[in-house]
Amino acid sequence: MTDPIRKKPRVSVAVGLTVALAPLLAVAQTPDKPAGDSSSIWTLQDENASISTENLTDRYYTNGLRLGWTSGTTIVPDPLERLAQALWGDGQRRISFDLTQQIYTPANTAATVPPAGDRPYAGLLLGNFGLTQDTDNRRTTVGVSLGVLGPDAQGEEVQNGFHDLIGQGHTNGWSSQLKNEPVFEFISAGTWRLNTGNIGPLETQALPDLTVGAGTLRVYAESGVTVRIGQGLDADFGVARLRPGLTGGDAFVPTRKFGWYVFAGMDAQGVAHDVLLDGNTWVDSVGVKHTPFIGEAQFGFALLMFGTRLTYTQVVQTAEFRHQKGGLHQFGSLALSVRF
Repeated sequence: MTDPIRKKPRVSVAVGLTVALAPLLAVAQTPDKPAGDSSSIWTLQDENASISTENLTDRYYTNGLRLGWTSGTTIVPDPLERLAQALWGDGQRRISFDLTQQIYTPANTAATVPPAGDRPYAGLLLGNFGLTQDTDNRRTTVGVSLGVLGPDAQGEEVQNGFHDLIGQGHTNGWSSQLKNEPVFEFISAGTWRLNTGNIGPLETQALPDLTVGAGTLRVYAESGVTVRIGQGLDADFGVARLRPGLTGGDAFVPTRKFGWYVFAGMDAQGVAHDVLLDGNTWVDSVGVKHTPFIGEAQFGFALLMFGTRLTYTQVVQTAEFRHQKGGLHQFGSLALSVRF
């Protein structure tokens, strides 16, 4: 009924790396840079179970914090312009950098030693780089994430420090967290923008999405679709989420003084490896058995005005590991993006 401490198999990602790096061998002429969007975009985002329609305590995916920068389309370096041209042909390109921290805890955060079979404590700190191209009906992204899992990610300090600020008790089991380990992941993702007609003055769209990730952090594939209704839908490709999840990214270009939409989406993830659940790769550690398939539903809204985009997403997620308790896991995601 429980998953004991066990030796971890070495994770082979050679195939994933070969596929991810193959496009770098492509050669193309430097494309002319078309007139585009010179504004960069800063995004601050937080995901937390307390930003939710439910009154939930800390458990499982507890918090995700992200600060991101996305360039304008006019300042992408020529080598990356050549790479994008080789990969995708013509379009508007952007580069992006962000820093994220994610915190994971078991359901029982009162015990000094969490019970066997509960999710391990884990902190994750990542730096993410992305190259994105937009056309009228498609956004395509390749990216790489590099970072650290374990105490160096400062998960314990951030969580318990925040609890001190709000007068809440400490989470007690961080001494059992997963050990320090460098992690990486390559990402390839595409979102399509399909107009589905108008209802009076309101526009409607469907946004199919496909993402593949490979690395020591995770090996997974995700596919889903979002439907939305509102005004000014051609401003973006949907709201942002921390990966893995159904995300449209940070870049947006307002097409009217005030834009808005409401949305709902569903996605399925096939998971071959998740170090945050399986446990450390190179040393023995606690761990649980991840489930091979995860389903998510999400809904929310976006407001676009005065060069800003404010979004809220409510996420409902099926179990990520065997013997996960508490039914569907829920959390909210709040993001503010500002153009400069």
